[in-house]
Parts: sequence; C-alpha cells; structure tokens
Amino acid sequence: MAQNDSTPEWGAARVRSTFLDYFKERGHTFVPSSSVVPLSDPTLLFANAGMNQYKSIFQGTVDPASDFAQLKRATNSQKCIRAGGKHNDLDDVGKDSYHHTFFEMLGNWSFGDYFKKEAIGYSWELLTKVYGIDPKRLYVTYFEGTDELEPDLEAKELWKSVGVPEDHILPGNMKDNFWEMGDQGPCGPCSELHYDLREPENGVYRNAASLVNADDPEVIEIWNNVFMQYNREPDRSLRPLPHKHIDTGLGYERLVSVLQKTKSNYDTDVFSPLFKKIQEITGAREYRGKFGKEDADGIDTAYRVIADHVRMMSFSIADGGVPNNVGRGYVVRRVLRRGARFARKYFETEIGNFFSKIVPTLVEQMGDMFPELRKKEADIKEILDEEEKSFAKSLDRGEIMFEKYAQKAKVKGSNDLPGDDVWRLYDTYGFPVDLTKIMAEERGLNINDQEVEEAQEKAREASKGDKKATAAMVKFDVHDLSALENMNDVPKTDDFAKFGRENITSVIKAIYHNKKFLKSTKEVPEGEQFGVLLDRTNFYAEQGGQENDTGRLLVDGEAEISIENVQVYAGYVLHTGFLKYGELSVGSEVIAEYDELRRHPIRNNHTGTHVLNYGLKEVLGDEVDQKGSLVSPEKLRFDFSHKAGVSDAELAKIEKICTEYIRQNSEVYAKDVPLATARQIRGVRAVFGETYPDPVRVVSVGVPVEDLIADVKNEQWEKVSVEFCGGTHVKQTGEIKELVILEESGIAKGIRRIVAVTGQEAYDVQRQASDFEAQLSRLEKLAFSAEKEAEAKKMQTELNQLVISALSKSQFRERFAKIQKSILDEQKAFAKQDNKRVLDVVTNYFKDNKDAKFLVKKVDWSSNVAKAISEAIKNVSGPKSAIKDKSVYLFSAGDGKVAHGCYVSEYFKEQGADGPKWASSVTPVIGGKTGGKPGAPTAIGNGTNAEKIDDGVEEARKFIEGFKL
Repeated sequence: MAQNDSTPEWGAARVRSTFLDYFKERGHTFVPSSSVVPLSDPTLLFANAGMNQYKSIFQGTVDPASDFAQLKRATNSQKCIRAGGKHNDLDDVGKDSYHHTFFEMLGNWSFGDYFKKEAIGYSWELLTKVYGIDPKRLYVTYFEGTDELEPDLEAKELWKSVGVPEDHILPGNMKDNFWEMGDQGPCGPCSELHYDLREPENGVYRNAASLVNADDPEVIEIWNNVFMQYNREPDRSLRPLPHKHIDTGLGYERLVSVLQKTKSNYDTDVFSPLFKKIQEITGAREYRGKFGKEDADGIDTAYRVIADHVRMMSFSIADGGVPNNVGRGYVVRRVLRRGARFARKYFETEIGNFFSKIVPTLVEQMGDMFPELRKKEADIKEILDEEEKSFAKSLDRGEIMFEKYAQKAKVKGSNDLPGDDVWRLYDTYGFPVDLTKIMAEERGLNINDQEVEEAQEKAREASKGDKKATAAMVKFDVHDLSALENMNDVPKTDDFAKFGRENITSVIKAIYHNKKFLKSTKEVPEGEQFGVLLDRTNFYAEQGGQENDTGRLLVDGEAEISIENVQVYAGYVLHTGFLKYGELSVGSEVIAEYDELRRHPIRNNHTGTHVLNYGLKEVLGDEVDQKGSLVSPEKLRFDFSHKAGVSDAELAKIEKICTEYIRQNSEVYAKDVPLATARQIRGVRAVFGETYPDPVRVVSVGVPVEDLIADVKNEQWEKVSVEFCGGTHVKQTGEIKELVILEESGIAKGIRRIVAVTGQEAYDVQRQASDFEAQLSRLEKLAFSAEKEAEAKKMQTELNQLVISALSKSQFRERFAKIQKSILDEQKAFAKQDNKRVLDVVTNYFKDNKDAKFLVKKVDWSSNVAKAISEAIKNVSGPKSAIKDKSVYLFSAGDGKVAHGCYVSEYFKEQGADGPKWASSVTPVIGGKTGGKPGAPTAIGNGTNAEKIDDGVEEARKFIEGFKL
C-alpha cells in the first residue's frame, strides 16, 4: 500500500488517547512512560515492556514513601526498545510489516487489585465494543502448562464466558504463553489476543487457528495479558509473588494498523509523515509498501529501516542513551550505522546530517505525548550529526573493501565471507557485524559467526601483547633528533591539518624502532611498538595540557598501523603504535585517520577550559593566573593562582557565566598573529612564564581575531575570552552543551584546582545528581524506622562516592546532615521511650508481685538492643532505684544475636551469687561472652544463638531458683 495523505477515522493519536481514556474512566491512574534507558536497572539494556517501571511493586520492594506504594491501577503508553539483549528485533526491521526497534506499548496494570476476570473482560470489551474490531477476526491463547506448572484453564473458561468461540481459544507453550521480562524478575502465564488480517472469502472467514503463533504475517499478536504471579530467582527457580498482579501490553503500532485496515504497521500515519520527510530530503520515489522480491530496488525496505531507526535513536538519546562503544550505547551506534548505510546505498544521499533532518517531523508527531523529545531536540540532532560524520569518514572505504572481500570469496568459489574479513570491516571501518551480514545477504554470501568470534578473540589476544609493549613508549632523544636533522628527506612535520576535521593522505618519511630508523615495518619484531614520521599529519600531539589523538594509518585492505600515542619533538610529530596487519615502508602513502569520537569531547573540554578561565577572571579578578591544565576526553582540569578557596556562591557565579557564554553559541575564531601584536590585545590570557612561538595562535570566543588586532586596546575585549592556544576547539560554543564544576580544591599554597566536565559527561553527572536528589527527598519523607537508618547509612556511602556537581554535592551534604541529625534526635527520643517502657514492665511486675525476689524476662526493644539492656540494668541497680532489693535478668534478641544483662541484689549476693556467675550459667546455652568483674552485682553479655533465647531464659531462672528464696 502506498502512502496515504488522507486522515483516517482512527488516526494514530486518537487510537492512543482512546485506550488511555478507557482505563482512566475505570479507575486507572495515568503514569507517564518511564525512560526507555533504565539507567538504574543493570539487568535491562533498554525498557522492553510497560511493566519495567513497576518491577518494585510486583516484587514487594516498593519504597513506602513513593507514589507507587499507593498505586492500585495504572495505564500508560510505554516507550520500548528491542534492539539488543534477550529481546532483539533489529534484524527483522524493514523486512516485514510489523517489527520495530522502537515501539509504544499501551498497557493497563493492577497491583494486587483485580486479576484475570476483569483483565480479560476489559481487553475484550475495548477491542470489540469501543474500537469496533470484528470478534470473528480475534483469537486468544492461554498457557497449556508444563511438568512443573498447571495449565491455565481458568483463563480459558473466562474467554469462553465473554463470548469467544472455543475454536478461537488455543493452548500455548512456555515460549509463547509464559512471560518473563529478563533472566530474572517477575513473570507469569499469559493470554494473548491475535488478529486475522485476511479478508473473508465469499463473506466467510476461514479459521486461522493453525496460523496463530506460527510467524505468519497475516495473523499477528496484538495484545498480551500477563497474569503476574511468580518471580524468577537467580537460580532459575520460580517463587510466588506476595500478591497477584495484572500486566498487559498492547502493541500500539499494530493496533493502529488493524483499525486503519492496513496489512502493515508502516502503511499508517504512525510512519507516513516520516516517509514523506525522507522523500522530501532525498528526492526518491514515494513509499509503495513492497516487501522482499517485490521491492526490487530496495527503496521501500530502506524507507522502513530509516523511519524505524530515527525513532529508536531519537528516543534513546532523549533519555540519555547516547552512542558509544559499550552496551546500550553501542546498540545505538550500530543502529545509526545500519541506517546510514541504507540511506547511502538506496537513497544515494550524503551522510553527515541526514537523520537530524528527519527529527523535527518526529518531534512534531510525538512531542506532545513525550515532551522529552521536544526538550532534547537540539541535542538529538547534534549527536546524530556527530556520529554520522564520524562514520561517513570510513563508510565509502569500508564498502569498497567489502566488495574486494566479496570478490575474493567468489574467485575462490566460496559463498562464505571469512571471519577475519568480517572482523576487519568492524575493527577498521566501524561496520557492525549485523550490517556486514545485510551486505553479505545482498551478495548471496554467508557469514560464520564462530569464525568472526575467533577473529575477534585473536585480535584481543594480540592487543594484550601490544599493550604490554606500550609500557615503554617509543621516544626520541637528543641523538635521534640530531640524526633527523641530518636526514634531508625527512622534513619537520606539517601539522596544520590537526585544526581540521577530515582524514588526510600522508607519506611515511621515517619508521623508528629500538633507536634505529628503518625502511619497512617488516623490520619491526611482531607485536612491538614503533614510531612513524609523516610529511604531514592531522593528529594532535600532546601539548599545552591537551591529550594526544589516537587513530590509525592505513592503506585500505593492505596494511594498518594502530596509533596509540602522538608526541612532538622539535617540530617532528612522532606517531607511535603497532602494526595490525600488512606491511608499510618509507614512501608509502597512507590515510591518516584520527579518532573523531575521542577528539570531539576533547574539543568540548578545551574550549570549555577557555570559557572557565574567563569565568574565573570575571568572578575572582584579574590576579587569577593559569598555572596548568589538563584536557582529556573525560574531563578538564584547571590550576590557577588564588589565595583562598572558592566559595559555593563564587562557584555558582562562575558556572552561571560559563553557561551563559555557552548558550550564546558564540563562534570560536583562531588565527596566527605576530607575538608582539598578540601580547597587546587587551584582556588576552596567557600562561605566565610560558614561551610562545612567533607568530602565536590566538583563540577568541565570540569576536573575530581580525577585529581584536585591528583595535588591540579596545576595553570591550575584557569581556571576551581571548587566549594564546595551539589546541583544537569547537566551532561554536553550543557544541559544549553544559559545563559542570565537579571539584574545587587547593593543591599548593596559593594554587587552586578546578575539575569540570562538559557535553555528554556533564549531562550524565546532572542525571546522577537528579537521581540522588530523588532518593534524598524520599529519605526526608520517611518516618523514623530501622529502614530509614539503614537507608541513610547506604546513602552516606553513595554520596561520598558520587561524582556530581560540587555545588550539588555541597547542597546534598547540608540536607543529609539535617537528616542525620533528625535520625539521631529520633533515636535518642525513641531509646528513652523504649527504656522507660521496659523499666515500667520491671517495676510494675514487682508492684504486682511484692513478695517476688527476682524477675527473669525476655523483652522487646525497637532501638539499639545491647545499649538498651545496659541502660535498663543500670537503672535497676542505680542509687535511685526503687527495686534495688530485687534481682533482674533481661534478655532480648535482634539481628540474630542475644543481648542480655543481670543485676544480683544483696539478698542473693549473701548466698554466694553475683552477676558474672549468673550470666555464666546462660552462656553455654546462648553462646558468646559476658563481661563483669568477679563478685560484681551486674554483668552484661552478647550471645550468638538467638534461636536458643528461650532456653537461656529458662537456664537463668533455674540458676536463681537454686538459691534460698
């Protein structure tokens, strides 16, 4: 089916709101979708179902102070991603009509409230009566049971009771009808609803029972009712949950497709606006809804892939799941690279800012329901562009290499692409294995996963050896430099290209290993590091506080040198690393490719350092001088002269000035200027005592350098960040996103240090601060209890280890100190009440039993048991005690131990008893030790066998009853 611009009766937005309204009218609370990136749940790569955020309710571990503790019924539309881990639909996207990496899951939940009967009634009524779906097209399933579990015949009978014919009610196995969210966690039998897309023949519907759960594209599952009653334990056993719950998930995109009477989710207005935008950007033909061989030019498949992938990437990035090389970040990167290749191959469009052009259409579609998309739109676009540009550098070359590898396989008469070649496409060109698989399928080639894993392992082992070699980094000494000066064919390196952002072609001028200059890499022992000099380089050598670039030098498909370090010696830029494969010689022409994804945050941090330097001067005054700096991908560090520590108020002002500068999105200008002229620029910042080249590079944030040198004394330049700097910088300050100060400290007399982060790292620490603040707010609301004490101890440790804004940390510490004081005050008050209560028990006993000479009793304390026993015995034996003529032995259990203490009155002491003797009669039974001097009237002890406390009480009674009463 081609694109349809007419507005359907059941538009996508109406379908969603109808579902939510139906359940809100039936007492369900609307709960906004949780983040699709479950940063606080290590068991999940992405949120893959609506129930993820309710896990603590199902497990009975919900925070009693949270809103969720009161929740009985809920409904929402949950953002879900299935593109990695146990639930992974990535390989199917584009090939069929109903798989997506991102989708919405409409759901309704009951937490110990209603169960199967109501859930089944709601789902049948909503589908058939509200949405008006023909019941003849619906089929339901129930759990058929296993040797371990009974079949769910109750669900079967309930479906019959709402009017489902018996031949439309089908049993299902563990795979289809027992739902689990992961390797461990809440689970239970489920009951699915399936829809038959086929039209009736001569007005008669054919029975579709045999096609249910048979992977038939014309009979699809649309809704799953999960009867949550077990928890899958780490040992794989099943334990009943404390309460029975309902968890349902209705595929939003599939429901829209059913109501719009299409056979494909992609033929609905969920996707048509995105297709329209893709067509507008690329100039391609319209979307026609073809699959497989019918989609001869592959364009319809590419439409589906790109629209799906834009949704997945945008929602992931909006929730903090940014592309990187680890876990969920790598899944996002894989999805982007897969989509980029589809865009390039089938739409013949340039890669670099393709996906970001589609994002506004998605925001317009879904920004009202999911406001985080609108809030993060600029960041989503920027991150997508950055990733695309990085991949674009190697996409062309990777495709050429794939063709070479494919031809090589065909020449050999093989349909298998060797694992080594597949791994090299990933390792050198950034092609995820699943992308190479798609390309292989297009060429009728197979990939052996085991071979790829073996190649990966081989590379990993080789890398271990190489990393040992990096311990003694290759360096030039004075003799090497002298030798270079005498080599006419080895010029000093032209490194101007380091200020650009592109790969360049260079010529190897020298190869250096073990104090010798060699002609070829084959002269370097295998696995050992060596150095390379080029005629020109785009790599940044470590200097001025900025860390060096890493990357590679290579001839595509022939040889590659992995560059681990770059240093400059008297104008010679030495690239050090190791040979990955092949052979290179002096005179070889290579592609110089630095790692843009490493340099990008370094650029942010370097310009951020300039902005910070400016902010410090504005707040602390002109006497602030730079004393050192470090610019790495993870953070920036800035040392400066200042007599006193920087107060929180001053830090807040500095951060505010930096933020304003960044938000202005000022352009960053750089130009070489004669040193004498540059020094005259008003307000210019330079490191005292540093020797600068002439001409010197001047970096100005917001004002062209030409304007500065045209009027060097202009007082307006005091309000501009101007520095001498040879580092790499952003083009505009908006790229920095945020600057957050993590730490301010003294490192020497009169020298202070600030550590800060920018960009994504800044977002991450802000998120961590926000998460901790939510925990802190919950702790503040908790009533005094053992749980609050334990939580406070845990959070104290967490706060100390937290890497967040220095200002936030300071504020949290103030709030935490108040919480701790309140806990201490409450402990004291509680202990006082507790001790009085127990003492009252003792005194009242002797009031009621005036002739009694002793009391042996097990008592309960809510506070510190050992301390309470000690206090009670002190009160009984003290000079003001009204019952000093009575003997008392008290026992209490807590945390698996027994606290006990006794007092022996003069009456029993005269008969030969004392505190330690009495206590010693008990320890053989309850374990542990007792304290007290021989002959003393009191003794305090700690036992280790809490389960024997009653026996201990009996033993104490026998001991004292052995004396004359």
